[in-house]
Amino acid sequence: MDELTQLRELRADVPAPDRAALAPGRQRLTEAMAGGGRARRTRADWRIASLGAAAAITAAALLGTQLLDTPGPRGTAPATIASNLDLSGPAETLNRAADFLEGATAPPEPRDNQWIYTSVVIGNPALKAGSEQMGEIRYEPDSWSRYGNAAAEKDQSDDDRSTREIYRATAGLPEDPAALLAEVRRLYPADTSGQSRPESKEEQTFRGLSVLLESYPLPPAAVARIYRAMATLPGVGITGHLVKDAAGREAIAVTRDEKGTHERREILLSPYDYTYMGLRFVVTENYETKMPEGMQGPAQKFTAGDITISEARTAAAVVDAKGEKP
Repeated sequence: MDELTQLRELRADVPAPDRAALAPGRQRLTEAMAGGGRARRTRADWRIASLGAAAAITAAALLGTQLLDTPGPRGTAPATIASNLDLSGPAETLNRAADFLEGATAPPEPRDNQWIYTSVVIGNPALKAGSEQMGEIRYEPDSWSRYGNAAAEKDQSDDDRSTREIYRATAGLPEDPAALLAEVRRLYPADTSGQSRPESKEEQTFRGLSVLLESYPLPPAAVARIYRAMATLPGVGITGHLVKDAAGREAIAVTRDEKGTHERREILLSPYDYTYMGLRFVVTENYETKMPEGMQGPAQKFTAGDITISEARTAAAVVDAKGEKP
């Protein structure tokens, strides 16, 4: 099923919205970009992402908005790490990253009453063919979530876990890559909502790995196990060169094509210390979509190499109070 069909089904009986009708959805999207009060959205996030380039239509056309591109800091590379960087393939890159992280000192687990501060940059869709850009959506880059969130952990209706749950689940991941990937699939089941195309086992696994890596903090040894397991997942690749994240920083791109969406998901890692930096969705082939039924506007043209979704985490820290910054 293509993205246009999916969008039509999602709003089959809904009249064309006016600004008042769009306000609640715009607010929810703004809150999602800011991170909300939970560790990271999972299934809801995936439904948007699995539409591939249709997410750009949703942001630019359905909501009538445009994401703001905020400049971010650039990293400074320790020469010893940069000179040892190997981008020749997933096994070479990810196993080298794992070797590095296994030697890192693990900080203590946060206390239940502490908060996790993160700051993100959301990038504008970069479309070579040119798409009409309308309005703007403002988002708050800084967010805080309580590490010990008992209320969130009590809610077992979905797989949107608290930061504490993800930290402990990640710390307990098995050494064996196959067993680790199976546990990730258990933590993040396949999306059977019927609102998006069925995802393959490999797509489900890569999605789950992405969600785990987005969380902060994580034990370095556990991240090392994730990288070794990720290197064994069919379809995972490395771009072979550094890319730019939404903040303009150089990053390693760990990739996997999302079949049926004309796009690939990219998990971005630091080339200096192999920590998580953000994510991107990149168009893999030229294609064109029209506006969903009941809406008017120009066709959306996408060219291989277009970036439809880009998010960079520019800061993360454990703090003692909501509103505190490191």
